Amino acid sequence: MAETIEADKSAESKGLSFVEQIIVDDLKAGANSGRLQTRFPPEPNGYLHIGHAKAICMDFGAAEKFGGKCFLRFDDTNPIKEDTEYVDAIREDIHWLGFDWGENERYASDYFPQLYDLAVRMIKEGKAYVDDQTSEEIAAQKGTPTTPGTDSPYRNRSVEENLDLFERMNKGEFEEGARVLRAKIDMASSNMHFRDPIMYRIIKTPHHRTGTTWKVYPMYDFAHGQSDFFEGVTHSICTLEFVPHRPLYDYFVDFLTDGTYRPRQIEFNRLNLTYTVMSKRKLLQLVKEGLVAGWDDPRMPTISGMRRRGFTAKAIRNFIDRIGYTKIEEAMISVSLLEHAVREDLNAIATRCMAVMNPLKVVLTNYPEGQVETVEMENNPEDAAAGTHKMPFSREIYIERDDFMENPPKKFFRLAPGAEVRLKGAYIIKCEEVIKDAEGNITELRCTYDPESRSGLPGANRKVKGTLHWVSAPHAVDATARIYDRLFNVENPSAEEGDFRDLLNPDSLTLTEGIKIEPFIAENARPGEKFQFQRIGYFTPDPDSTPGNLIFNRTIALKDSWEKAQKKNV
Repeated sequence: MAETIEADKSAESKGLSFVEQIIVDDLKAGANSGRLQTRFPPEPNGYLHIGHAKAICMDFGAAEKFGGKCFLRFDDTNPIKEDTEYVDAIREDIHWLGFDWGENERYASDYFPQLYDLAVRMIKEGKAYVDDQTSEEIAAQKGTPTTPGTDSPYRNRSVEENLDLFERMNKGEFEEGARVLRAKIDMASSNMHFRDPIMYRIIKTPHHRTGTTWKVYPMYDFAHGQSDFFEGVTHSICTLEFVPHRPLYDYFVDFLTDGTYRPRQIEFNRLNLTYTVMSKRKLLQLVKEGLVAGWDDPRMPTISGMRRRGFTAKAIRNFIDRIGYTKIEEAMISVSLLEHAVREDLNAIATRCMAVMNPLKVVLTNYPEGQVETVEMENNPEDAAAGTHKMPFSREIYIERDDFMENPPKKFFRLAPGAEVRLKGAYIIKCEEVIKDAEGNITELRCTYDPESRSGLPGANRKVKGTLHWVSAPHAVDATARIYDRLFNVENPSAEEGDFRDLLNPDSLTLTEGIKIEPFIAENARPGEKFQFQRIGYFTPDPDSTPGNLIFNRTIALKDSWEKAQKKNV
């Protein structure tokens, strides 16, 4: 990862990523009449994840930065796996990240007629043929990277026979897998993608947009470059696994361009994040098998999962800006860098408030019974305009059970018998008595308070070493907290042998019921609100939350305790 960071610093020193520099150079040279048009081409077969966010920020961000356009084009070439649910989710995620495509929404299916016509043209020119071999036979006769392939026995079919068969394929006369259309290029090419790649296959599943109009569907390599061309894309930005595909991309575009315009493919490194997987196939498996609660499960690396967990769009975009774009393959980025960006943004915007996760009752014996006063609590010390809110204070309060020890070690600056602490925003209290049940469990503390120690009173500046968060017991509202941890137990699950599901962290979700929150939180527990439960972490209301059943997702802890624990164990 150090190598990646150094590469990013080099790009940052110029103020532009290497992709942006290519764009600037092309614009200066007047390529494609000085136009800039990018596209984001998701497949509607799953939800977007943080890796897609990196591509979105480049595709839409570059267009915004240099005065171009970015199209949203759904690569809907496989109706077996596609669903309108995914289309809607993709739109929502891109908008949430802060980007918009206006009227420039397109689908690969918009170009099915042109793609089909191009395939017919290639057949007529002797550049494509119908192959009756099975997928296994085609794979076997393609050879290896070091040995040439062998020609298909159907490679030299006549143009007339190929045209007839291709037309009949599209009419649905043959079963799926019975025939494919292949480009006739070079079975001895050193680039395996040039060894007569498949252009079309038979699929009889109705398409979510075109219904049963088509029975043959183009492969990605055939559809992508041509769709770019039909759309007017100037810079087709993708990840490094498509570098070997680029010659084929250019080969197919050559059938369309007259030289005055052509799209240019540029590749950057994909985002690999520790303690998770980025394979859409594996993520779908987790969802379908019920190993997570859905695509928007807050443990998932999906954009919708991160949004539900309480991550902000700004934090994700800042994170992507920091890791940058390089050509270094297999760069593994620590999830701690993402979490740092989240903490940084939430620290600036989250409302400070009080919640007690494991409550222990404290009775202030010298505080008047039935009396309730209010204390003023600062909403956010990082934002002078954030204001304050009122919090009730009474004779009975809750503190964290971990904030009391009957026999504390040295340097324990919280509450203990005979010790004093300050209740944040309120008074100094002193523990006088410990109440236990028949089994010896501590059930209650009896304390006294210093009535002169509250802000604005003579004893306000009296020093004590510990400050605790608290809530008023009669006013506290019960809630449930969902505490999330790493989805996997190992840093790089994809690199491990065996079933990736065996590497799931069994403690990735912990439910903590019966937490006590101050009334202000309950009154403002709307979806999307960001709270810092003081001394605990950042939380957001879950969409499942209702006024009678408040549920909060812990977005992130205040400090990176996981990373420290890992270093300690090494």
